Amino acid sequence: MALTEVYWDHHMPLPKLAPIQAKVTVALVALLCFINSYDGEFVFDDSEAIVNNKDLRPTAPLNNIWSNDFWGSNLSSNSSHKSYRPLTVLTFRLNYLVAGGLHPVGFHVLNIVLHAVISALMIDVFAILIGGLAYDEKGRILNHAPKTSLLAAVFFAAHPVHTESGVNAAFDVLLICNVNVYELSQRLLLRKNPLDVSEIFRMGLLTRLALMGLGGLLMLYARWRIMGTGPPAFTEVDNPASFAESVFLRIVNYNYYYSLNAWLLLCPWWLCFDWSMGCVPLIKSATDWRMVWLLLLWCILIGLISQALCSQDSQRRRTLTLGLVLLVVPFLPACNIFFRVGFVIAERVLYLSSAGYCLLLAYSLGHCFCRWSKHRRLLCVMVLALLCVYVVRCALRSHQWRSEQSLFSSALSVCPLNAKVHYNVGKNLADKGNTSAAVSYYREAVRLHPTYVHAMNNLGNILKEKNELIEAEQLLSKAVSIQPDFAAAWMNLGIVQNSLQKFEKAEKSYWNAIRFRRKYPDCYYNLGRLYADQNRHIDALNAWRNATVLKPDHSLAWNNMVILLDNTGNLGQAELIGREALRLLPNDHTIMFSLANVLGKLQKYKESEGFFLHALRINPNAASCHGNLAVLYHRWGKLELAKKHYELSLKLDPEAPGTRDNYNMLRRKLDQLKHSAP
Repeated sequence: MALTEVYWDHHMPLPKLAPIQAKVTVALVALLCFINSYDGEFVFDDSEAIVNNKDLRPTAPLNNIWSNDFWGSNLSSNSSHKSYRPLTVLTFRLNYLVAGGLHPVGFHVLNIVLHAVISALMIDVFAILIGGLAYDEKGRILNHAPKTSLLAAVFFAAHPVHTESGVNAAFDVLLICNVNVYELSQRLLLRKNPLDVSEIFRMGLLTRLALMGLGGLLMLYARWRIMGTGPPAFTEVDNPASFAESVFLRIVNYNYYYSLNAWLLLCPWWLCFDWSMGCVPLIKSATDWRMVWLLLLWCILIGLISQALCSQDSQRRRTLTLGLVLLVVPFLPACNIFFRVGFVIAERVLYLSSAGYCLLLAYSLGHCFCRWSKHRRLLCVMVLALLCVYVVRCALRSHQWRSEQSLFSSALSVCPLNAKVHYNVGKNLADKGNTSAAVSYYREAVRLHPTYVHAMNNLGNILKEKNELIEAEQLLSKAVSIQPDFAAAWMNLGIVQNSLQKFEKAEKSYWNAIRFRRKYPDCYYNLGRLYADQNRHIDALNAWRNATVLKPDHSLAWNNMVILLDNTGNLGQAELIGREALRLLPNDHTIMFSLANVLGKLQKYKESEGFFLHALRINPNAASCHGNLAVLYHRWGKLELAKKHYELSLKLDPEAPGTRDNYNMLRRKLDQLKHSAP
């Protein structure tokens, strides 16, 4: 174990702070970098991982967290991505309970605070990794590299690219057992001295390594069983390199991905929320100029590894070895070696690897200050400039994560060839009502990726709303020909075909959608509308009833049943359906309105009046509700009240059909009554 301070540490241009001061400083740097995103929205994957994840709700069984993936889907399902993060989901659920619902501020603040705490604790981690594990007379851990560990922790706190893993075996070998890697490599490779196996047994190293290995295997087995003993199914757009034609091209492209990840650690300026779908074009031949980056990466790694193994300086060996372990080992699950992953590059998987990088960076700077003391001032300026760049980039990037609009737009300059980027920009614009601008982004997404069925589906929907039905039908037909089990596209195709009066094709499309998604209430609702247009009333009612069985709060289906029964003269049945609907949806003003109309026709005026007034309290600016209430009062003989609501209806909608005629009829009647009065 190291008993002296690290020789380069006193050359570092940093004050030697007390432990608590150092931790507070690092925590403040972390807060400074990310605090401007605390009040941002839920963005990108948050919609599926948090907003739509039923496992966060108090009504969902807590046990679901352990059997479902990160997105709330059962791990044994073929559609699951097998992302198993139960502790993360548990923190989301606690956040939901504490905040009393889905409020993004609580989630963001917790993440920022956790990063600040982790960054502060990294001082102790870096101190042990650099200076070794040593204790004072009171049993407290000594920090033999206070300045270097502080600088590494500051770099970690401020690094703009920020998953879960550990490096216990290397820690045990190098720090607990204090194995001399240089001496061991000399014995094994050069056979200078025989290896004393009994010494290793006395240290207990092999026993602890065996226990850790067994524990790791048991965890992998448990994970495999939880996943349903099957790997996740990814497509070519998720990870193009894993679908390359030859093993050689796969290996080359994987290594190119590694070099890009390394570049993000070195220069985290070009950051993107998604790197798939053409963002990183594949290397298809050995003559591609990008092969240089692979060679450069491995030259640097081999150089570092040789120094870590063969340097006679024990402090250098320990720091470089543990830095490389912390850099590489957490990245291994994302490297496509053991199994195919569902991404090209994911900045989130570099969180722990960035700690290894920061450790190596701090070591390198300390070495520079030690060797080039004459240029100390220049080196200080460079270190300060690098820290300032990191802090500014962190602040800028966290600001971009405040909203989907800024996040998606920022990716356009980084990955202009990424169809998913254009798709998300278009979707964000469409959600905000700017469908005209969304069309151009959807078209670009389809141009970049001609089989992008989700972009085709969304573009077809917008064209449908713009009444450009022919092109919408072509797009949606192409989408279902590419992906025949795309239920949403089948339903939307049916809606377009219904509008084009291609009723037989529309019915077939709806049933295809239901075949591929059995529990599809919206499709049953649209199928009911098709049947209603064809005067197939019984079929329409059955379809809408199926929609309400699958989704009891399907307001449109309930309302359409009441209206259809009203229009066909089945007032008693319409009343029963309306009351059943209001038991499930007691504050739905559209159902109240329809039921009030039915009750008025049944001459249940008082009860009808109550529903009309209740509906108006919820939606006071509904011209049709004022107009129909006026008709009720007109029939009921409450002419002044009828006059009042006719006038309110006309004020809200002067072109309301029939209302002005009824109002004029009422005025004539009032005039007659006025003149006939004695």
